[in-house]
Amino acid sequence: MAAADNLGTPLLLPDNQCPSHMSLTIDLESSDGLSDQSQSDPPNPFEFLGVGTLSVPGSSTFDPFRNHTPKIEGVYEWVKILVCLPVALVRLVLFLIALFVGYLATVVATQGWTDKQDPMPRWRCRIMWVTRICARAILFSWGYHWIKRRGRPVPRGIAPIVVSNHVSFVEPIFFFYELFPIIVASESHDSVPLVGTIIRAMQVIYVDRSSALSRKLAVDEIKRKASLDGFPPVLLFPEGTTTNGRALILFQLGAFLPGYPIQPVIVHYPFVHFDQSWGNISLGKLMFRMLTQFHNFMEVEYLPVIKPLENQKESASRFAQRTAFAIASALNITQTSYSYGDLMLLMKAAQRKQENPSRFMVEMAKVESAYQISNSEAMDLLDKFLSMNPDNSGCVMLPEFSKVLRLSTCGLSEKIFAFLDVENNGQITFKQV
Repeated sequence: MAAADNLGTPLLLPDNQCPSHMSLTIDLESSDGLSDQSQSDPPNPFEFLGVGTLSVPGSSTFDPFRNHTPKIEGVYEWVKILVCLPVALVRLVLFLIALFVGYLATVVATQGWTDKQDPMPRWRCRIMWVTRICARAILFSWGYHWIKRRGRPVPRGIAPIVVSNHVSFVEPIFFFYELFPIIVASESHDSVPLVGTIIRAMQVIYVDRSSALSRKLAVDEIKRKASLDGFPPVLLFPEGTTTNGRALILFQLGAFLPGYPIQPVIVHYPFVHFDQSWGNISLGKLMFRMLTQFHNFMEVEYLPVIKPLENQKESASRFAQRTAFAIASALNITQTSYSYGDLMLLMKAAQRKQENPSRFMVEMAKVESAYQISNSEAMDLLDKFLSMNPDNSGCVMLPEFSKVLRLSTCGLSEKIFAFLDVENNGQITFKQV
């Protein structure tokens, strides 16, 4: 190698070897090329299929389904539970008596009633008032001695559909007492002992959320019953499941597709020591905690009616967004892109004993919109991902990734892994998959 090209050559040469001037030429194109090559994204092994660079939205640490007091903590809570145990036994007896009396009254009210496609006759509705009073007694037994209300329900002729946020199993019982509405519910509720009979008396509209045909038939039935004056209002919880009340998840469109005016209602449970939301806590434990409180606070507010825009063709999605905004604003909470699909993923991860199941939520509303991935497809993907044995942070390394997908360790498998590893840290998360 020539001395001038040697990295050890001094920068200053002796005077007799210095040229009269020195020219320095920099090839910008070559320099840029080296820079781009060193900082470029990993090769895209799916480029021949027309797949662009993978972009994954940032992960959210918020969990809208998490109950904030799943465990009994603090001396005050333990002392309160011990003091309230005798009272809890009395409350439990009151609950069972009220449930049984309400069931008997419902059986009497529905005896011989065969034409359930038409509104319930008035004399039967009068008997159902016994069941409604029993529903209020049930709420009293669980510690809801008084319930703060603001606003009033409007006549069904003004708004035949009522929608509410959904935090606990308490709201359906309250609305049964307050409105005696027609509810939209999962078919699984029909088989609940005693309760199933009462639900059927409400002329419930059953829906199988996994069946497109069932969802369509449910919307048709909502529209039919909302259009007939003899029926009570139709009540829906458009979130489709319970949350912790600190955010709204995506609204399903069943309440908004018929295009009728809607009255939104907000339900709030103020608390200090006991979160009443039905999140990652069993029903039995939640009921026990309710029975061992001095009092459980509940606030209900009826909001102004929201009508579909008449001067323009408004989509059901836009109608749902306006309603969700009104409810979120009244509750002073945020709207999120989480949906019922995220709860399914959360429950699947919890069943598989993952340390932090909320890491596997992906904001399904965004994913479904961007990649057309359904809830069932996301569940299948999660099954495959969990078989890779993710670590405590929910991440998978290349060896486990290749083993489950039956890929040999080669350049192609490394390129596929690097393509998914958008953060270039040698590991991937479920959201990246």
